[in-house]
Amino acid sequence: MTNAAPTPAAAFGSTRSAPISPLIRATAPPPIMEAARWIKGRAFPADRPLINLSQAAPIDAPPESLRIAMADALRAEGPAHLYGAVLGDPELRAEIAAQWSRAYGGIIEAEDVAVTAGCNQALCAAMSTLAGPGDAVLLPIPWYFNHQMWLTMQGIEAIPLACDDALAPRLDAARAALEAAGGRIKAISLVTPNNPTGAEYPAGLLAAFHDLAAEFDAALIVDETYRDFHSQDGAPHDLFARPDWRDRVIHLYSFSKVFRLTGHRTGCIIASPERLAQVEKFLDTTTICAPRTGQIAALAGLRTLSTWVGGERREVLARRAALLAMAPKLLPEWTIAGSGAYFAWLSHPFAQSSAELGPILVEQAGVLMLPGTMFCPEGDPVGPRSFRMAFANVNEAGLSHALTRLAQVSP
Repeated sequence: MTNAAPTPAAAFGSTRSAPISPLIRATAPPPIMEAARWIKGRAFPADRPLINLSQAAPIDAPPESLRIAMADALRAEGPAHLYGAVLGDPELRAEIAAQWSRAYGGIIEAEDVAVTAGCNQALCAAMSTLAGPGDAVLLPIPWYFNHQMWLTMQGIEAIPLACDDALAPRLDAARAALEAAGGRIKAISLVTPNNPTGAEYPAGLLAAFHDLAAEFDAALIVDETYRDFHSQDGAPHDLFARPDWRDRVIHLYSFSKVFRLTGHRTGCIIASPERLAQVEKFLDTTTICAPRTGQIAALAGLRTLSTWVGGERREVLARRAALLAMAPKLLPEWTIAGSGAYFAWLSHPFAQSSAELGPILVEQAGVLMLPGTMFCPEGDPVGPRSFRMAFANVNEAGLSHALTRLAQVSP
């Protein structure tokens, strides 16, 4: 049998391609995939392996107790194999409501909780209830690129919100943008601890943004994916203690980091039941329900792993402390502008843009980090001089090696 030559496309009719949405075309490529191409096919010597500081994802498996819970559910002829409630399994919603009520000193009911296929879907679902083509959302810069990408896909303008020297969003800049937008801004979207900068927004600042959003009849979205690694003890804000929080606040969260469930896609939204009725429409037309095994693991983790989570938090904070102590000695020409949770935001000393330097760091130092340009709009001055370092998966020795190598780079 011989291999036949491929049939020309013209044999099937027109050679013109089907259309591609201009909104999708206008969306930047996923940065993680772009950076992965810098190392594709490249071999690194055994005595100088790649130090990958590009992605904020746990590399270890979930705790054994969660793996057992998921395995038992999969072996059984039970609900793990079936569609679940669109807004999430009732037991998990109730547990989230109870634990968040205690943690934040507020009153959150199970009806205020929706479980999603990861926190990215939580953001997409929330935005779909708030804004559409021609509307706008305020995003502090540097921004989390997936948030900006979703807005672009939906025809919603992402209006950059400037940050101060501590990498906290500027209230005065937000007010100016809201006044200029004439009602087009439907939400202010904040991430704290921040991805990509690591900055932890003070409770007072979050309260002030809540009041500003209320003044302009906008929503306040607070993505707290990295809450479990906050450096301060206690509630990070008092927004849920306000009796009217459901009018304004939309909280997003992920179980991916805290329980290492990245592949099981489990997150949540906390908002008013009226808004979640609209979220239900989005979820039913995308995933129908979040993966059941991830929900089973999240519930088991919430009920049994508080001590283990405390240990994970201490380890991440210890790595942050080690980085801050070592960097001035080993990498004196660079500056750490912000750090927290999984991330540090670094300013480099070179004339080239970080977009040009990214592949050079791989070539010369065997270190992979994401350029700041991936987190900023084109033309913004912050991106070209910055890198995001995701340090949570690297121990103190690995951090020392990374800093030593970066100090030797000479582009």
